[in-house]
Amino acid sequence: MTLKQILRQFKELSNPAAREGMARYGIETSRAYGISIPALRSLARTIGKDHSLARHLWATRIHEARILAALIDDPARVTEQQMERWVHDFDSWDVCDQCCMNLLDKTEFAWRKALEWSGRAEEFVKRAGFVLMAQLSVHDKKANDAHFIRFLPLIKRQAPDPRNYVKKAVNWALRQIGKRNPALNKAAIKVAREIARMDSHPARWIAADALRELTSDAVQKRLHSRS
Repeated sequence: MTLKQILRQFKELSNPAAREGMARYGIETSRAYGISIPALRSLARTIGKDHSLARHLWATRIHEARILAALIDDPARVTEQQMERWVHDFDSWDVCDQCCMNLLDKTEFAWRKALEWSGRAEEFVKRAGFVLMAQLSVHDKKANDAHFIRFLPLIKRQAPDPRNYVKKAVNWALRQIGKRNPALNKAAIKVAREIARMDSHPARWIAADALRELTSDAVQKRLHSRS
């Protein structure tokens, strides 16, 4: 499928009402068609993996084209330079999250970028760092606990950031690490309690929300049944 054919498909799938709904959820819609994620996933399955086409889709700056690009790109062919270009183009939380969970967390640079980006100042770059932490916690089944322990001081350091999209990603990373296994659950709970003592409303929110889930009967039962 060519870029021209895809853009024609976008026009056919365009949904102005959905586009308005996206805007209400804080999504940048100035270059959006209002196409659902399931529809984009279906289109991606039709296209298959295509690194070159992914780059051309990204260059259009169209909201759905960038999400589709992440769905069809080949993580083995993604370079560090490409990751840096794309992360600086993030202008919406859903593009950030979809790129991280569908592509960037599967690249060889994911662990390093999680560390680097979580300390950067730009809102969506920083969010991407913590989304990568959350996704690696779920998807990298072979990683040992030391990799995730290394993330916890960064989570604690950035917990006072008042920006909503950062705050929620920090919380997401902490919760996902704490749900990986019993040892990481204890480590994450310890850090959450330290965060709870900070003189910061965002930090206290992160801690309270994470502790509510990580100490819940459902999570504890699931973790200990695995072990």
